[in-house]
Amino acid sequence: MVIRNVGGATGTIGAAEVARAKPDGTMLMLTSMAPVVVQPSFRPSIPYRTDSFAPVCLVADAPAVLMTTRNSGLRSVADVVARARAAPGQVPFASGGVGGMGHIAMTGLIRATGIEMNHIPFRGSGDAIIALQSGTVLMLAAEANLVKQYELHAIGAFAEQRLPESPDMPTMREQGHDLVFALWTGLYAPANTPEPVLARLEGACERTLRAPAIGEGMARLGHPIRYLGRREFTEFTRAEAAKYHEVIEAAGMRQAD
Repeated sequence: MVIRNVGGATGTIGAAEVARAKPDGTMLMLTSMAPVVVQPSFRPSIPYRTDSFAPVCLVADAPAVLMTTRNSGLRSVADVVARARAAPGQVPFASGGVGGMGHIAMTGLIRATGIEMNHIPFRGSGDAIIALQSGTVLMLAAEANLVKQYELHAIGAFAEQRLPESPDMPTMREQGHDLVFALWTGLYAPANTPEPVLARLEGACERTLRAPAIGEGMARLGHPIRYLGRREFTEFTRAEAAKYHEVIEAAGMRQAD
């Protein structure tokens, strides 16, 4: 197996390559959710759709977390709202890319609270963290593990309930806003890959994720394993695509061709 990291355009460059690959199981895509269920609605001009891929298995699932530096003076969603209302459209927040999960989650929060903020996108969460630490931006919605890694303050998790590994981190629901946005990762093959090939890949995925060392390693990275087989993952992918299509349309986020 050869691993190729293909970045750029919120994952759509690599996704497009897999979508047009020969459907024989020799090229697969391990990806976050944005290229598959967000970008087809956000950027209609990309050369694939959600159904251009055959779901193999869901690998991991972790909520987005709104974070800030410890000296920002922001400790809760109420603090964010107050700061934004004092300077409409001027308070800057970062994301790892236009139309990515961080951008979507913050758009949901902005709509729910009726505030205006200044979105500054970067090429991935690494660059966004640098901007956060330098004071260029005040907050970032990204992976939970970044909070401990960079000694940040977690304002709230876009989760249904508190994270077991971070019991002191409040959810958005607890702060009055029913906002749930997960940063999940899944394995996909090109559409029309033969069923026997998909079944073999599904079995390999399940065996791998049940290995204790894999579970421990994923937990350390802040991406706890959540396994779904092909049938359940296909339904999950469709539901997520419909969910984000609705969010994008309601917020008027669709990018012009």
